[in-house]
Amino acid sequence: MSMAKFLVAFVLCSAAFTSLAQTWPTARPVKVIVPSAPGGSSDPLARMFAEELGVALGGNFIVENRPGANGNVGASFAAKAESDGYTLLFSWPGTLVSAVTMYKAKPFHPINDFEPIVLIGSIPNVIAVDAKLPIKSLNDLTAYAKQHPGKLNFGSTGSGSSWHLAAELYKKVMGVQMVHVPYTSPAAVNKDLIGGDLQVVFPGTMAIASLVKDGRLRALAIMADSRTSVLPAIPSTKELGFPELESTTWFALLAPKGTSPVITNKVNQTVNVLLTKPALREKMTNLGYTILGGPPQQLTALMKSEIVKWGEVVEFSGAKID
Repeated sequence: MSMAKFLVAFVLCSAAFTSLAQTWPTARPVKVIVPSAPGGSSDPLARMFAEELGVALGGNFIVENRPGANGNVGASFAAKAESDGYTLLFSWPGTLVSAVTMYKAKPFHPINDFEPIVLIGSIPNVIAVDAKLPIKSLNDLTAYAKQHPGKLNFGSTGSGSSWHLAAELYKKVMGVQMVHVPYTSPAAVNKDLIGGDLQVVFPGTMAIASLVKDGRLRALAIMADSRTSVLPAIPSTKELGFPELESTTWFALLAPKGTSPVITNKVNQTVNVLLTKPALREKMTNLGYTILGGPPQQLTALMKSEIVKWGEVVEFSGAKID
């Protein structure tokens, strides 16, 4: 390409970016893809931010649920969408990180196939047991598991989910054996946990908070460096002397690779401003979220570190999905 043609192309590209900055997101609705079924634990946060972004940016942000294959259906759809700013992905490690660590045939790559936008919030996993068991503490659980190798069943919302990998991390760190029983929904796990078919669970805190408060489940530890507002009486794993037992589910916005930085930066800046609003912060805290935010590079760095960390856990567990 001659210098003259290059300059013309550069000017045209710059003009297109300028036009895009002026019109986006008003040309048509922005789809926010959530790779899980409606009503799941991720839905309230996704819908909250879709609404807030619409108000702040003067557009129409619509949540579109595309469940299936541990989130791969929705995330793959978003990865292949036009990079015009009108498709965003709202996702989490159980989909993003597991795509790299759990699958031989990679359905997509969270770093290679997406532009990072922003971290929104995180929620810690909690270690909980059937309240009928004679287990009152994290040390009790470890002792019980060592005395009864392979006799404890733990439920998860699927292979590669945060519930599953948090349990595998516990097994790896503590050197215990337990049996993984995968399900397709939190409700199914909780039903069998209360019914006695399962004994242990490692979910996000909100998934079992009401059962803990009702006395049907006993929470032993929050898998984080501090306690959570949802279950403030439950100690953190760091507090108990096990800082390596940390497992949190973070939620983030991403866009298809090639989406203009004009758009991704605008969304990043808007979300960071929204996260300073007292009313929104209160809503998130009441739902058990730790508020995050930050630049796109922070999301990329976290995904890279999580892929390494959970890749080691997956290798230890032997779990794979073809």
